[in-house]
Amino acid sequence: MKYYIKTFGCAANEADSERIASYYQSRGYKASRSMKQADDIIINTCMIREKAEHRVYGLVHNLACEKNLGRKIKIVVTGCMVGMAAREKTGKMLSLLKKKMPAVDEFLPIEEVGFDHAPIRTDKVHAWVPISNGCNNFCTFCVVPFTRGREISRPYDDILLECHHLAQEGYKQITLVGQNVNSYGADLEKKCGTITYVKHLGRLRIPTIFPYLLEQICEIDGLETIDFISSNPWDFSDELIATIAKNKKISRHVHLPGQSGSSAVLKKMNRWYTREEYLALVRKL
Repeated sequence: MKYYIKTFGCAANEADSERIASYYQSRGYKASRSMKQADDIIINTCMIREKAEHRVYGLVHNLACEKNLGRKIKIVVTGCMVGMAAREKTGKMLSLLKKKMPAVDEFLPIEEVGFDHAPIRTDKVHAWVPISNGCNNFCTFCVVPFTRGREISRPYDDILLECHHLAQEGYKQITLVGQNVNSYGADLEKKCGTITYVKHLGRLRIPTIFPYLLEQICEIDGLETIDFISSNPWDFSDELIATIAKNKKISRHVHLPGQSGSSAVLKKMNRWYTREEYLALVRKL
């Protein structure tokens, strides 16, 4: 049996697709070079942009037509569409997805894939390393807390172990991935019961351990470039800026959202920091 994965969306979805590939290979499947040769077609969806949603519906429609003409395939939909439907407790959204895409054989929540198997990576130099999933910020315009759920950090030691293994396998570049990557570890600190809140850019936040994670990854021999996406201004602390400044391995490209030059609009967006505070952060960087 052969599988083919079609990925829509961001780097987090790309990283998830590598785990989905591992999930299928652990069940005896082999990767197909094309959709035409596959028995199972897995569509990893995005809900951040409407255009990506429409492309998913179009692809499923085309595959449904092939099914109707006698092609024996299994259509699996996963990713953000399914994540949001799974978290919508009335079941209405899942019913709507089934109505829009009746040809789909399985709606697979990404949480069922897990981290039990090492990702199947196609790039031999660069690797995506997920360090957290979900977001707690609930910005007015954003669907991520509903598609991905509340923020959950991967265990610290698991991340370091994966990075060591990548270096041993000859990888030179890694990108740490999360919806709000620089708030990594806030939930771990809550579990430990050692919480000290600080006010940063207009909001009380838990100081994160992301700078310490970056510091330790920089010490791994063999790794040459370390990047991370996506960042949130609220958790871009002075400690994080200092860590980047003193570690030349860390990329000088900073992924930071610039969403409005109006403090009033930012407040309506539930961002809470002001235009002036954001510009001050940029000056610090």
